[in-house]
Amino acid sequence: MKWLLRIVFLLVVVIGLVIGALLMMPGDKLAAILTEQVRGQTGRNLKLSGDVNLSFWPVLGMETGPVTFSNASWAGPEPMLSADSMAVGVDAAALISGDLRIRRIIAENPTLRLELSEGRGNWQFDRAAPVSSGNAVSAPSQSTTGTVTLDFLELTNARLVYVENNAVKFDFANVDLSANWPDVTAPLFVEAKMGVPGGKVEVDLKIPDLPAYATGVAAPLELLLRAPGGEVDFDGLVNLAGEMDGKLHVKAQDTERMLAAFGQAGVGVPLGLGRKAEVAGHMTYTSEGRISLREMVAQLDDNRLTGEADIVISDPPQITARLNGGDLDLSRFNAPSGEGGDGGGSAAVTAAEGWSTAPIDASALALANGKIRLTANSIAVPELTLGPSDLTLNLDRSRAVLQMNPATLFSGKLTGQVVANNRNGLSVGGNLQAEGIDIQSALTTLADVTRLSGTGSGSFEFLGVGQTEDQIMRSLSGKGRLDVGRGVISGIDLDRIMGRGDGNGGATVFNSLTASFTIDQGVLRNEDLLMSLDNFRADGKGTVGIGARNIDYLFTPTALRANSGQGLSVPVRIVGPWSNPSIQPDLSKVIEAAAEGKIKELEGDAKQQVLDKVGDELGTTVTDSESLEKAVKKKLEEEAKKGLLKLLGAD
Repeated sequence: MKWLLRIVFLLVVVIGLVIGALLMMPGDKLAAILTEQVRGQTGRNLKLSGDVNLSFWPVLGMETGPVTFSNASWAGPEPMLSADSMAVGVDAAALISGDLRIRRIIAENPTLRLELSEGRGNWQFDRAAPVSSGNAVSAPSQSTTGTVTLDFLELTNARLVYVENNAVKFDFANVDLSANWPDVTAPLFVEAKMGVPGGKVEVDLKIPDLPAYATGVAAPLELLLRAPGGEVDFDGLVNLAGEMDGKLHVKAQDTERMLAAFGQAGVGVPLGLGRKAEVAGHMTYTSEGRISLREMVAQLDDNRLTGEADIVISDPPQITARLNGGDLDLSRFNAPSGEGGDGGGSAAVTAAEGWSTAPIDASALALANGKIRLTANSIAVPELTLGPSDLTLNLDRSRAVLQMNPATLFSGKLTGQVVANNRNGLSVGGNLQAEGIDIQSALTTLADVTRLSGTGSGSFEFLGVGQTEDQIMRSLSGKGRLDVGRGVISGIDLDRIMGRGDGNGGATVFNSLTASFTIDQGVLRNEDLLMSLDNFRADGKGTVGIGARNIDYLFTPTALRANSGQGLSVPVRIVGPWSNPSIQPDLSKVIEAAAEGKIKELEGDAKQQVLDKVGDELGTTVTDSESLEKAVKKKLEEEAKKGLLKLLGAD
């Protein structure tokens, strides 16, 4: 028993002496021992500066000043980790058994650089390299064959850099990060906070099977990202290359604020396209930066869309999508940010006063490039509502081309394209063909003109430039043609004007109407309007001020059977603003025409009286100047013959 006590006492003394020796050892010697152990476990160089404080049991710990931890040999020259100060502690008992159980890693102002290249991550540790000692080379320290776990990691005011295939994918500063992985079979939990414009981005990440993820296979991942204005939730699979596949749910209470938090400040989102948005679907993300969304359901303000989309992450994003919608409301498209109700700006002007002078915000044209196809039951845009339509939108560097394949508008079909270009100031243009259009609906909506109704077809090319609706309308140029079948003009009763019966109750019913026109500086000119009616025809010419919203037009109906079949015209002049033009017969033209006809009639009567008198004197009938000449010549011949006979003594 005495020998046993002596042995125990001797062991305690020896351990005490060893610990005492270590505690009395200079800090640089302790740091050298520690860095050698780290190199043996990870194959990387650890450099410690400043005072080094150690603890030995039950936690083998170290507190140091500035520190750097080298990168993988194939990665860049920058260290994988650097910090102003660091505290590290590992479980001493676990280390003796061959396991690396990290109790704590705490770093102040660290920079963590993660790199991925050809499927290799710099967070994967190689076996240690041989260590030189004088002229001899010692045997390499073996990497741990046990397990590695992490109880607590805390990085304060960190900078996180992620490099993929030598390209920096993100570089975030002012990050606070914590992580723990207490057991090999336990999930890895990571929490991070980062300052952004408008607040902080908070990330909660969970990898249930970290060992499987570390081998490079696809492993489960749960991710929740909260940002100013919204949040992103993902539940699926991820691999070391960062590729992901699973369910995605994005919810934005304020999309513009959320975009600003991710570096897209100042981007305006049109009302109806997702100032408040909720998007869910199955997402696949590849290492090339391509996102594919399938089984997608998107609630954008009051509009609901389904379909699929492919997005290439770039600046700006490249989007290819096929969407289906029900009844879409974009009628408040230009409503100011923060306004979700009545739409329109305070600078807008009523239709009676003129076109709106409110600036048009066309910044949304720069949000993305790509091609989006949309089919919908109806689409309400400012002052227009399209019926069932098949539309394709092509976006390219702030230029949008809307192709109609076709669109239903004013009960008819519209094909062609409309272009909006905001590269160097805003311009709009188009080349459209229409069939079966309700003329009254079209003119009422587009020009506040309600008097003409019927069904028509035609073509229209136009171009306008300006930053307001008023500027665009006053700059319009283009050309077009209109063909209308049977219709009605209210407010003009040609039967009554022409004095034929009781008329049609203040309206004119026509059989057809054709016209062509040109537009220059917002003024439409027409010279060939032709309207066909049962008893009349009508011609028209004049101008329509699209920018000024006025009209000066001469409409000339002709009664085909009047005036003994010669026809009678009563011109009608339409002058004034669109909202209330003056429509009056042009009596001066009627009087001029009547006076001219009377003069010709009097001239004809006088001429006939002269011919009748001459005929009586000559004893023959004279109808015109030619017969008068022949009659006089004949009379002279007869008189000359009589004179000659008398000279010869004949009777």
